Amino acid sequence: MPTTLTLKNIPDVVYDRLKHSAEAHRRSMNSEALVCLESVLLPTKVTPTERLARARELREGLPNGKFRARDIDELKREGRP
Repeated sequence: MPTTLTLKNIPDVVYDRLKHSAEAHRRSMNSEALVCLESVLLPTKVTPTERLARARELREGLPNGKFRARDIDELKREGRP
C-alpha cells in the first residue's frame, strides 16, 4: 500500500528545478518527485549487451550510420526556447 511522505525545507533551487521538470514532462509535482526518486533508487539494470544493442539501433537511424558534431549541436538545441 502506498505511503505518504511530506518533505520539509526543500531548497528553493531544488523546488524550482522539480517544478520546471514537472511542467516539461506534463506531470504533477508529486508525480515528478516520484519519477525522480524511482530513477535514483530503483534504476533499471541494463546489461552491456543490451546497451550496445541500443547504441547500434540508434546509430542505424542516422544518415550513413554516422553523426557529426554539428548534428549533435543541432539536436541539443531542439526544443530549447
